[in-house]
Amino acid sequence: MDFRIEPATPEQRRPKPADESSLGFGRIYSDHMFTMRWTSDGGWGEPTVAPFSNLDLSPASLVLHYGQTIFEGLKAYRNRGRPRTVNLFRAADNAARFNSSAVRLDLPEVDPDVFVGAIEALLELDHEWIPRSHGTSLYVRPTMIATEPYIGLKSTHEALFFIITGPVGAYYPEGFNPVKITVAERYSRAGPGGLGAAKTAANYAASLKAEKEALGRGFTQVLWLDAAEHRYIEEVGSMNILFRIDGTVITPPAGDTILAGITKDSVLKLLASWDIPVAEERLTIDDVLRAQENGTLEEVFGAGTAAVISPVGALEYRGQTHHIANGGTGPLAERLFDELIGIQYGAKPDPFGWIREVAPTGASG
Repeated sequence: MDFRIEPATPEQRRPKPADESSLGFGRIYSDHMFTMRWTSDGGWGEPTVAPFSNLDLSPASLVLHYGQTIFEGLKAYRNRGRPRTVNLFRAADNAARFNSSAVRLDLPEVDPDVFVGAIEALLELDHEWIPRSHGTSLYVRPTMIATEPYIGLKSTHEALFFIITGPVGAYYPEGFNPVKITVAERYSRAGPGGLGAAKTAANYAASLKAEKEALGRGFTQVLWLDAAEHRYIEEVGSMNILFRIDGTVITPPAGDTILAGITKDSVLKLLASWDIPVAEERLTIDDVLRAQENGTLEEVFGAGTAAVISPVGALEYRGQTHHIANGGTGPLAERLFDELIGIQYGAKPDPFGWIREVAPTGASG
């Protein structure tokens, strides 16, 4: 599919951040964005890359009233060995998960080649926005929203698929240092048969109040339990969760209530290649506390696109804080983090074929 390209004029271009040490996450946006509109009658329209701008939406758009929207998150990395080359990490898997979310939200699917091609077209124009410092990358946010103006509960006949990008640093203020998490007891994130397996706005809106309360008490994130019994561990607000208990890494399986994490899948594949035992099985909070009490809980860490690997140093449940591995970073979490970012930046071999190399025209070292 041919893309319509409208490069930004010098006046439309944005100042790039001078200090890459203070990028933060999600506050700075590149010069261009991708858009493509869909109607039930005509299908997908012309894919377009144009200057970053605000969206023109009717206040009656279905997305604003009934939440029919999905999104993805992935990163582009400046290749350490070939600075003129950009690495996309598992972009095809993001495209597949995007379409899985689209099916669940009754939105149109996107051709995976268009999904990845749109990102590459953005990188062609905005490759200089990819930061060069260690631990930084260009975050890529594909999104689809229901745009049909209609006040009434129904699936949309019009949709907008768009992608924006921006340079980012560490997701958590702690960086790779251990975070503190608290178990949610009053709230639920997703129930069986609901939207928990889709990457849709409603899942994250449901978590905001609990996370705000957790932050106010000094915790970085919330660990969610199942909605039915409030016993079984599910995931943390922005990442999947893994526990190393007596030598085996245990993580809840993806399903109706848990997102199929691409970073977690990468972790499991790495662990298998290292002959480290892995079990995808349901785990209760009591199981975890019992392992902590008898000394077999060796490490807890999260896995997600934003943070990559995030060690958990403390876990609070019912007012009692349990310090994991003396509050430090476990050796397996550190090894996984080093291996993943090594592959993502091109500093280590990629035996799994996860990296898609892009060579933008005129890219500098």
